[in-house]
Amino acid sequence: QVQLVESGGGLVQAGGSLRLSCAASGRTFSYYAMGWFRQAPGKEREFVAAINWSGRNTYYSDSVKGRFTISRDNAGNTVNLQMNSLKPEDTAVYYCAARDTFGILATTSGYNYWGQGTEVTVSS
Repeated sequence: QVQLVESGGGLVQAGGSLRLSCAASGRTFSYYAMGWFRQAPGKEREFVAAINWSGRNTYYSDSVKGRFTISRDNAGNTVNLQMNSLKPEDTAVYYCAARDTFGILATTSGYNYWGQGTEVTVSS
């Protein structure tokens, strides 16, 4: 069993930056990949970024590619999301997720564990 706790959300001006962190505890050796997802009010939860077990492969949605960077520290059981050039449309609750199976990472399906989210608000 894995527990995930997100942190780093807050209020930021458009064009600014935030760094989100996700701390994992429990049987962290059992996960193969981790991802970040977000959900804006009235919208479906959507994929943002993912990183595989080794950290050598990363994946991004088209809307954040070039602005966001995902990274992980397996020794510290932490995954991060560096968000630069933030836009008002990035406003959402951001969720960290982990999975212990192989498959397509850019989808909400297949992830076994989810954090409770951290809110990001970008003002214009």
